[in-house]
Amino acid sequence: MSAPAYRVIVGMEVHLQLRTRTKCFCGCLAVYGAEPNVHVCDVCLGLPGALPVLNAEALRLGVRTGLALGCTVARRTKWDRKNYFYPDLPKGYQISQYDRPLCTDGAIEIDGDDGATRRVRIRRAHLEEDTGKSFHVAGTKHSRIDLNRCGTPLLEIVSEPDLASAEEAGRYLEELRRIVAYAGTSDGNMQEGNLRCEPNVNLVYENGDRTPIVEVKNVNSVAGVERAIRFEVERQDREYREHGRTSKNTPRSTRGFDDTTGTTVHQRTKESADDYRYFPEPDLPAVDVDPALVEAERASLPERPRTRRLRYVQALQLSAYDAGVLTADRRVADWFEAALGPDRTAKTVANLLTGEVFARLNAAGKAIDAVPFPPARLGELAALVDGRVVNAPTAKQVLKLLWETGEAPAAAVARLGLAQVSDPEAVRAACEAAIAAEPAAAAALKAGNEKAGGRVVGHAMKALKGKGDPTLVQRTLRQLLGLPS
Repeated sequence: MSAPAYRVIVGMEVHLQLRTRTKCFCGCLAVYGAEPNVHVCDVCLGLPGALPVLNAEALRLGVRTGLALGCTVARRTKWDRKNYFYPDLPKGYQISQYDRPLCTDGAIEIDGDDGATRRVRIRRAHLEEDTGKSFHVAGTKHSRIDLNRCGTPLLEIVSEPDLASAEEAGRYLEELRRIVAYAGTSDGNMQEGNLRCEPNVNLVYENGDRTPIVEVKNVNSVAGVERAIRFEVERQDREYREHGRTSKNTPRSTRGFDDTTGTTVHQRTKESADDYRYFPEPDLPAVDVDPALVEAERASLPERPRTRRLRYVQALQLSAYDAGVLTADRRVADWFEAALGPDRTAKTVANLLTGEVFARLNAAGKAIDAVPFPPARLGELAALVDGRVVNAPTAKQVLKLLWETGEAPAAAVARLGLAQVSDPEAVRAACEAAIAAEPAAAAALKAGNEKAGGRVVGHAMKALKGKGDPTLVQRTLRQLLGLPS
């Protein structure tokens, strides 16, 4: 007898490293890639008598991130000790927040698998310090520990179990990364450990049975999170069907993800809050969050990336794809809008930016701020295209000059005689010559083979030195062949 159908339930825990110069409770640098154990001190090593002092910038960035996620910021928050023993936690406890987190009750909107908007609720976002990192020495029984990361400020963002698939989890993480990047609070670089994910996965069957929740620890890529969830779904369903494992007879557990095999491995039974023996941190006072700080951060937040994408589609008539490309990086979106004047077609500006400009930047391995001319210059070029002063091929030629010299597009077109040929007689003569030179292609076009027309159009454009008005050339050719225009 087959098992009943099930639905997937996923909640996400994300540890986000905040973009501070120094650590959360001491003055050590919070940098990536340094020699092991050089950015440490008495405080982050937990030596006797060393006292922590809160980094005000970590608090500000925590508040700003919470607001960017739509959270309510607490008027008063406090610190707690989360006690557990592990080699990369020298104090034997982690300074975190338990019952009075900094931020609560936010939400992120994503596209659900059904195409509708899915609202993923944020239960809490609390500040805490990071631990160190253990490295196993290959071929030996030994591990080494780098404590540079100890004390780095993190914001742990905990969602409600509102995600229904691996794909939705991936979209949630991508949107979260964009939100914090737009807000400027974190790099969100998963390769450097700036954003570490722990999906919580279980299945709910039609008959009411539930598999035990599994937390997959410290996955460091979006693709890895999706693979881990897919594996867990298959594994949990198999365990249910073959062994009847449910939340009633099997405890929650923590599993590690093996990126090489795409599998998860049991680590331990999941701890409860009681296992961590939380108690108030005696060395740090509670924090009264200044309402003026909260309002200042709220007022300075940028438009959310998803809101911006939807605005580009609805107000600027861009495709969802173009809107996604343009808003993936806030700097690109800002540059695009600076190029977009009231009299310029957004689609033309977008085409020039994502086409020729991106190609040049990608070839040089550079970002948008390396473009050697102001955004308004690209807008001026787009206006020439929209006004049919130049055609698309000529626009690429003008952009090359713009990149090299910064010359105003209109001036370059006038100086080099690049204006589009729109004279009906000149276009007609070129089209007649093209039909005479390409009789087979012209006949095929007349017979209904639209693809054959490319050869005739190409010949006409060549006769016009690449400057012909494409719309006029197409219309004239069709008229000469007796086809509807």
